[in-house]
Parts: sequence; C-alpha cells; structure tokens
Amino acid sequence: MTGNEYQKLAMTTLNPTLSKKDVLINGVMGLCGESGEAIDLVKKHLHQGHPLDKEKLIKELGDIAWYLAEVAYALDTDLDTVLELNIAKLKARYPEGFDTEKSINREE
Repeated sequence: MTGNEYQKLAMTTLNPTLSKKDVLINGVMGLCGESGEAIDLVKKHLHQGHPLDKEKLIKELGDIAWYLAEVAYALDTDLDTVLELNIAKLKARYPEGFDTEKSINREE
C-alpha cells in the first residue's frame, strides 16, 4: 500500500462536518496525543517495569499515521509527497547515511 492509498482510505473516516482549519487543528492535536500514548508505552517499559506491548505500540503508530494523513489532507497535499520530501531532506542532510558530526553541526 502506498502512502496515497492509505491516505485515501483513511480519509473516508474523516469527520465531513469539519472545516479545513478544524481538520488541520484536529490533525496536529491528534499527532500530539497519539505520540504521547506511544511514548507512554515506552516509558512504562523503560522506567516502570512493564513488558513492552509491541502490538499496542504498533496500533498507536497506526493512529499516528492516520493523523499524519489528516494533516497532509488539510494542507492539500498527499502523503506520498510528504514522505518523498522528507527523504529528499534526509538525503541532502546525510548523503552518506547518518553521521554524528553532521548531526551536531548541521544547518537547518
């Protein structure tokens, strides 16, 4: 499945009564909330003795993907474009792969 295929299917569950502005706000807030749920699972694993619930963490990643697709939709772009632009940025930043020195001394 491509990012665009995912986005098209995911957006069939978008609340159709929301304005574009509200879709954007909901998407960004959702990204923050779901990311918080993901880090909470890792925190409990690392600092509270819980086993890492990989299945639940994977489901949270899916929720993060949904909100990412929603924000892209609100910005009138597709998810493949978001992903492609990110890879282009990473290739420009780290053409030979990750490098600690380049990470420390990078320009935005």
